[in-house]
Amino acid sequence: MPSDAAVCDLVLPCRDEAPALAALLARVPVEFAVIVVDNGSRDGTAAVAAGLGARVVVEPVPGYGSAVHAGMVAATRDYVAVMDGDGSFDPADLLPLLADVREGRADIAVGRRRPTSRGVWPWHARAGNALIAAWLRRSIGMDAHDIAPMRVCRRQALLDLDLKDRRFGYPVELLQAITRAGWRVVEHDVDYHPRAEGTRSKVSGSVVGTARTARDFMRVLR
Repeated sequence: MPSDAAVCDLVLPCRDEAPALAALLARVPVEFAVIVVDNGSRDGTAAVAAGLGARVVVEPVPGYGSAVHAGMVAATRDYVAVMDGDGSFDPADLLPLLADVREGRADIAVGRRRPTSRGVWPWHARAGNALIAAWLRRSIGMDAHDIAPMRVCRRQALLDLDLKDRRFGYPVELLQAITRAGWRVVEHDVDYHPRAEGTRSKVSGSVVGTARTARDFMRVLR
């Protein structure tokens, strides 16, 4: 990592995810070259990632969208994947998503979370996510049931969408943009695991975090 076999850059937006990285990066398939975007970490995330062989990009402007966009700009391969860096997803689950896009079955392939145990996805986060996804399906005919927590697409096509949100509204803006652009979407069930010990969700870790994220979602809905 990086590997000569890599055909897709994997962007991991991270803030204080150092405890998750060793186990997570060890599971990344050789098809992916990892870009860790350090978004204001105070726990040595950047140093840990670099020590494990990942490419590190520092994005000082806070926000999920800021981190993802910085990773997209830094990526160099035709295909790009995005996944949280907290250990809640298995990077091997990206392989069928990548295959769908490379083999022409989809313009973007996304994950649909399936919790592996109770408590992994708190009720307030799950309810907010379901409401947003249902609104998007009804209002613009979005063909997905989650807000694309894992996704693979062509890098340049994504950049051409010219997404503007730099906070947690980014995935909602993305789903609206690809639907209106007529992208073919394929959705896969993916396991959703407990976060790595020592990390804490900025979104679902508290009702306040979920409410703040919902506010960001609502700001980009149109």
